[in-house]
Amino acid sequence: MLNKQAPSPFIPGTTIQWAWDQTSISWMQECWRKYYYAMVLGYRSKHESIHLFYGILYHSALERFDRYKIAGVNFDDAQRAIVRFVLNETWIEGKPWESDHDKKTRETLVRSVIWYTEQFKNDPAETVRLANGEAAVELTFQMPLDWGPYRDYNYVLTGHMDRLVSLAGDLYCSDRKTTGSALGARYYETFKPNVQVTQYTLAGKVVYKMPIKGVLIDAAQILTGSTNFGRTISYRTDKELEEYLNELKHYWFPLQIQQARESIDAPWPMNPQACHKYEGCQFRKVCSMDPALRQRALDSDFIKHPWNPLEQR
Repeated sequence: MLNKQAPSPFIPGTTIQWAWDQTSISWMQECWRKYYYAMVLGYRSKHESIHLFYGILYHSALERFDRYKIAGVNFDDAQRAIVRFVLNETWIEGKPWESDHDKKTRETLVRSVIWYTEQFKNDPAETVRLANGEAAVELTFQMPLDWGPYRDYNYVLTGHMDRLVSLAGDLYCSDRKTTGSALGARYYETFKPNVQVTQYTLAGKVVYKMPIKGVLIDAAQILTGSTNFGRTISYRTDKELEEYLNELKHYWFPLQIQQARESIDAPWPMNPQACHKYEGCQFRKVCSMDPALRQRALDSDFIKHPWNPLEQR
């Protein structure tokens, strides 16, 4: 049976967005031109990001491990199963996946999955068991708001949480990260303020009706010869969550409507201060060109693969 196609996150006939996840909100807040290219036009790089590929497999392997544990599979069997999964997923076209990244490779992925399960073999943060007996992992949420761009449309916040955990009697969303950065104060500071952490906490409280305190972050620093692990909790108070919603309601979402309407006569403006953040925006070279050349560059270096916050995983 084919999966039903997700509805468009835009109001028909417009570029006014009504369904939002943390990715599209982050694009909007970072740069209108990036938001336009990625969200409105749906351009993606032809070359899949090594970070995305590596991160998806890392998350998928550990998600399986969580499910095995809830199902009562013993540690050694669960660990072997997820290693087998990673090896199978990185056997591409009859040969092992060859990464062009010096740290994120097939070998370091297998190592990191094994070492994570060993590091947290007796983890005090226990995966929540849902009412149906299954592990509370890879949870999709849609959170309708009581306001929207038009009378017949209310905004919806969407997303996918790694898992829900219980730690020392408190409940948290849990998110696993891979990074090349040192796991010190500077790295952990990036999670507050942070759209993803705030939205996950909000969804845990409202959608899953649990007293979520914040997000427990398990970070893995991927190095050539080692993987280092660190853990922190990024808390959110009710007042902080209220502030987040108020800013979306009274500033960001009305501003998106304004930009969508003005784009008929004027292009979505770029934010040059955001071009070089992190490893650089994927559209940086396009925006560096003469405006007359940009469409040709988009068509030659990117593919149309629209991002839809409403798609189910």
